[in-house]
Order: sequence, then C-alpha cells, then structure tokens
Amino acid sequence: MYVQLIDDTTGKTLAAASSKDKDIAAQKGTRTEKSKLVGAAIARKAKDVGLETVIFDRGGNLYHGRVKAVADGAREGGLKF
Repeated sequence: MYVQLIDDTTGKTLAAASSKDKDIAAQKGTRTEKSKLVGAAIARKAKDVGLETVIFDRGGNLYHGRVKAVADGAREGGLKF
C-alpha cells in the first residue's frame, strides 16, 4: 500500500508512506492492519510538513478494506478529510 500527499497546484509530492517502509514492514499483522499503520504514518508526515486538512483521492478504488483502513489510520493520526 502506497500513500502520497501531493500539492496539485505544483505537482510536487510533499510526503509519502508505504507498507514497505522499514518500521511498518517489521510489524506483524494482516495487510489491512498494515494499511492502517500506513495511514497513521502519512498523518505524522503531514503534520511534519504542516498539513492538517487533505482531500482523500482513492484513485477509483472502492472505499472498503485496505483503502478504508488507510483512511481510518490517517483520521486517527489527526488528518481531516
């Protein structure tokens, strides 16, 4: 699972998180549980960049399963959609 924060006006990636990051990959759990960790990681990185509010673009994927887990993790981390 990959997540990016992109500034649409400039086209630059501000922050990114992935289930392949060392701290997330080292955790045990299902892919859905790791997706929630990815959401929490992107929320931390967003705060470091100074973002609190984002638009959640699921890229045409249905809002369930791992996509929902990422959103839940990001919301618990403090991001507002």
